[in-house]
Amino acid sequence: MVAAVEAHARLREGNLRFVSHPGGSDALLSHARRAELAAGQQPFAIILGCSDSRVPAEIVFDQGLGDLFVIRVAGNIVAPSQVGSVEFAAARYGTRLVVVLGHSQCGAIVATLEELRRPTEIQSRNLRAIVDRVRPSVEGLLATDLRHDSDALVKQAVRANIRASANHLRHGSQVLEQLIHEDGLLVVGAEYSLETGVVEFFDGAP
Repeated sequence: MVAAVEAHARLREGNLRFVSHPGGSDALLSHARRAELAAGQQPFAIILGCSDSRVPAEIVFDQGLGDLFVIRVAGNIVAPSQVGSVEFAAARYGTRLVVVLGHSQCGAIVATLEELRRPTEIQSRNLRAIVDRVRPSVEGLLATDLRHDSDALVKQAVRANIRASANHLRHGSQVLEQLIHEDGLLVVGAEYSLETGVVEFFDGAP
């Protein structure tokens, strides 16, 4: 089992490699590694990230097959299926680090802010479910001076949503709460910059 602090260090080091040498390492995807993993897996970190095509967790952290247990959903929201997926990996594989990975200019965040400002009736029920998950963490920002600065508003909304998702995982599951209190599970929030490739850990990081 890899301790949360060690797992966190691996991710930071991997992101530094990605930023410096975005080509990655072919060794991480070797045929031998694939064959080795056929019998089982022991991912050292769980990543709950956004579905955005520009933010593939394995690449931005320069990790390979079997290293990360990745859950992706628009807006890195936390709904029951995402909680269950995190519970599964943490309990089954002993993974002790969970990272909620959002990113700059997140489309789900922008769409939610647009909906709050100009409500529409044409959203599908499923899309509205995503907006409704994001809404509580960002709607208060529209009552501040940030409403006059769109770029700053989106930036703060992205971070508020990441914090809300991380907090939901920390306090919305008895399984995860027990692992946090008794077994060293750590849930942290991070933001990936589309512009620089850098991942900044800012919520709950060791």
